[in-house]
Amino acid sequence: MSQKKIKNALISVFHKDNLEPIIHQLNKLGVNIYSTGGTQSFIEELNVAVTPVENLTSYPSILGGRVKTLHPKIFGGILSRRELDSDVAQLTEYEIPEIDLVIVDLYPFEDTVESGAGEQDIIEKIDIGGISLIRAAAKNYKDVVIVSSRNQYEYVLNLLQDKNGTTDIEDRKHLAKLAFNVSSHYDTAIFNWFNNDEEKYFKQSITQSQVLRYGENPHQEGVFYGDLEAMFDKLHGKELSYNNLLDVDAAVNLMAEFPDKPTFAVLKHNNACGLATRDNLLDAWKDALAGDPVSAFGGIIITNKKIDLATAEEINNLFCEVVIAPAYEDAALDMLKQKKNRIILVQNKVELPKKQFRTILNGVLAQDKDMKTANRNDFTVVTKKAPTDQEIKDLEFANKLVKHTKSNTIVFAKNEQLLASGTGQTSRVDALKQAVIKANAFGFDLNGAVMASDAFFPFPDCVELAKNAGITAVVQPGGSIKDQESIDYCDANDMAMVTTGIRHFRH
Repeated sequence: MSQKKIKNALISVFHKDNLEPIIHQLNKLGVNIYSTGGTQSFIEELNVAVTPVENLTSYPSILGGRVKTLHPKIFGGILSRRELDSDVAQLTEYEIPEIDLVIVDLYPFEDTVESGAGEQDIIEKIDIGGISLIRAAAKNYKDVVIVSSRNQYEYVLNLLQDKNGTTDIEDRKHLAKLAFNVSSHYDTAIFNWFNNDEEKYFKQSITQSQVLRYGENPHQEGVFYGDLEAMFDKLHGKELSYNNLLDVDAAVNLMAEFPDKPTFAVLKHNNACGLATRDNLLDAWKDALAGDPVSAFGGIIITNKKIDLATAEEINNLFCEVVIAPAYEDAALDMLKQKKNRIILVQNKVELPKKQFRTILNGVLAQDKDMKTANRNDFTVVTKKAPTDQEIKDLEFANKLVKHTKSNTIVFAKNEQLLASGTGQTSRVDALKQAVIKANAFGFDLNGAVMASDAFFPFPDCVELAKNAGITAVVQPGGSIKDQESIDYCDANDMAMVTTGIRHFRH
């Protein structure tokens, strides 16, 4: 039969929040309730009749609570097939009640790991009985309702109320699907803790998701898996799109390189088209926008400081998709909200993943996130001329930016401002030429500017072109078999070059 009436329920949960209304509803429906330990006490305090599991199994909870429900009289009642005469006969023979509803959750394994608890405490939070009950009840969804998480309490309460304690096969199969999601996520977390990335198996599980309007293009479906509400407080605007999220991710990672002085960045298609660090926020915004005011149209804006009214008034003159900041003055927020669809986000402090994944071919690529950023302490001066203090500051600035720009890339900077970049080119020379053209197009004087490259120079033609454009100092990883040719050119033309030993390819 598709419809099943709930007559007997087993309830054993760690989290008891919002469980009370379900207990009262089951009692109202005349359902017999079996329970254990703390849950049993909780139900008794509600003045609702409850039968201890020990009365059914004739065994007490043993081994410090490790074994409570692992018994044939429990699992027989859950796994029995009601339409199979032999199963029904065995239940009768062994005096096993049919259990029609199982409400159980799992010990908080992940929370215990995150708390920094010791190994033994973590081990004790590996649930055995709970996970077994979930799997058994979900397997037998044709006859049994499984509630495997407190997140399902509201849904189940409504179900009990609306259908008067009766469920359809669709209800039970839906909850079984959720149950296997809970159990598989739990097992993934346990494996990853044990494995500690030693054995190379790809096991990742994220239980939260947000369906997007579409993917990269309107004909593609898109979903974000993760907790955006933990990452951002959305104060205004439409929902973030797939492409917005790619740009926001690039923006957040770039701005993490600039934690101190007021800095603004403008991004488009995952690349910065404007970036500036200044003593005050308004100047940082104006100089970031000056980097490429054309590409900034429809872009993503991010800063590391609270946005004030004066800065917001300037931003409001530009059409931009998203504004991200750690905070906003009230008047600044009102100003930015004048554009109906503009997305305004407050970035919260959230630890970002240190692993990156990408689907390719018939598998997945995984790598450590690029966490290295060279600074002046890592620079090796390889030319006769050393960079000046200002050039070193600009080389650090440009090197941070080149790390977050699509390869092949060249970045020009001066006075902690992005002057131009060549991005995503198939040759480094083309990237450099593109950067020169862009700098000239927006009226920047490259004399005294510095250049950063994401990878080494295979030939000296790049430093020659840079010199002709006015560049006086260069930062690059080094490592080419023809490094010396580029160094020799710099020496012959009064240029400074430093190497970092760290390549920053970004594909």
